[in-house]
Amino acid sequence: MSVTGADGRSVFELFSLAGRVALITGGSRGLGESVALGLAQAGARTAICARDAEACRSVAAALTAATGQASIGLAMDVTDETSVERAFAQASERFGQLDVLVNSAGINLRQPLDDCPPATFRQVLETNLTGTWLCCRAAMRLMRPRRAGSIVNFSSALGAVGLAERTPYCSAKAGILGLTRAVALEGAADNVRCNAICPGPFLTEMNRPLLAHPEKLQALLGRTALNRWAELHEIRGAVLFLASDASSYVTGSALFVDGGWTAQ
Repeated sequence: MSVTGADGRSVFELFSLAGRVALITGGSRGLGESVALGLAQAGARTAICARDAEACRSVAAALTAATGQASIGLAMDVTDETSVERAFAQASERFGQLDVLVNSAGINLRQPLDDCPPATFRQVLETNLTGTWLCCRAAMRLMRPRRAGSIVNFSSALGAVGLAERTPYCSAKAGILGLTRAVALEGAADNVRCNAICPGPFLTEMNRPLLAHPEKLQALLGRTALNRWAELHEIRGAVLFLASDASSYVTGSALFVDGGWTAQ
């Protein structure tokens, strides 16, 4: 029996990102930082992007020290078209290519519908949805000529189910699922794949305010079949799958990493 696939590669080689370049938005902390470490461990050179340039450079230096893979930190405001274009150009100039984009930048402003001003709604959509769209567009322009690439957008379990006091966030994350499918169709002819990751409750900085409200916290965690927070490292395998050749026939899909929230 052969121990390799039809193309001669083992399953371990399919998950390898050796020689690849990945750009991660929101990569200076939380899930984005965890994802960046996983991709670097798989062999990718990385561009860490967020608004805080110094934090990005610090994470990039730590990644290089930990994995031996080159990494750079770049300032990027995903809501600013000029900032997005500049960061992608800098990453392309530094590494000569872009193979993987992970759109993990996002915000979550919790407010009851009656008290939520339009400015808050627009702010969440600008960061989570418009920002993802701008980065998908910039990545596509670099990936199409090389006829290869993988885009991984961060939606959420709340892109598929609702939750009170999250109308801006649920709207934006549902929009990312539609955006992902449309981008997948546009990129298919050039072998540029686009998929979504849908996390459940991870104990990120964005979710830490819930620790001050035990009843709300337990109500949230109780919605998951596993009845617990997810650890940050538990996102890495799913993103690596979608970023690598292991998912070469997967595009326009959503992978839920939600502890069974949407199974109920």
